[in-house]
Amino acid sequence: MKLSSIIQHVFTFPRSRDWTKEQLRGFSSKRLGTSFDIEVYLPPAYHKSSKPLRILFLNDGQDAEALQLMACLGSTYAKSKLQPFMLVAIPAMDRMHTYGVSVQADYKGRGSKARPYGLFITKELLPELKERYRVSNAPQAHSFAGFSLGGLSALDIVWNHPDIFGQAGVFSGSLWWRSEAFDAKFPDANRIMHTQIKKGPMKPGLRFWFQTGTLDETEDRNNNGVIDSIDDTQDLMAILRQLGYKAIEYVEVEGGEHNPQTWGRVLPQFLRWGFSQ
Repeated sequence: MKLSSIIQHVFTFPRSRDWTKEQLRGFSSKRLGTSFDIEVYLPPAYHKSSKPLRILFLNDGQDAEALQLMACLGSTYAKSKLQPFMLVAIPAMDRMHTYGVSVQADYKGRGSKARPYGLFITKELLPELKERYRVSNAPQAHSFAGFSLGGLSALDIVWNHPDIFGQAGVFSGSLWWRSEAFDAKFPDANRIMHTQIKKGPMKPGLRFWFQTGTLDETEDRNNNGVIDSIDDTQDLMAILRQLGYKAIEYVEVEGGEHNPQTWGRVLPQFLRWGFSQ
């Protein structure tokens, strides 16, 4: 699916007082040895309902303002028939090491804390949220999304915890993450996420949403006329299809750049895809 270039215009979402934001300040992780100031966004009438909520975890929560997150939630929720969900925005801490692929660090040692970060989410943060809020226990009710390296991390966590998560949202994902340095003779080799998923097995029930922008970057390592961001994403989707997955959505933004402004403009599409009734 390709968006028209009209998406390049800056959209200003109306502010909504119906969504409320709460903070978990100084939430400590024993596995990572650090603490997070986590923001929790609750939908309209949350305190008047008894229904359990779905959860959307979001990496790089520090970019909430640049994404116009609160306004986007209010506008999209008001205009679309979405299932009630809460959004949990987690700020990046030691980003180059907590984000990555849990099976191994990249060839420069980056992503060395990816596995404990996934365990922080599943074993520390999620149980705390279930204590504090009315949360669904169904894996299909839990989604994880992120941007760039945070998108790689979100996909990795969903893939490795299919008993907990049902959906992944990857915005301009850093799917080039490699186990070996780039080799011009084998330009598409050693991509860690591609290798991990190719080994399978298929994990029934998972759904995937991918976004790229035609101006994400200018690199074209295999000289096929397609920038690496799009190439890596399309290659990964092909692997998922080979495993048997059909619930894969792809949005390519003409003129879309590698920044929160582009991601914020397509975020409503992801929300409608993931949470429509």
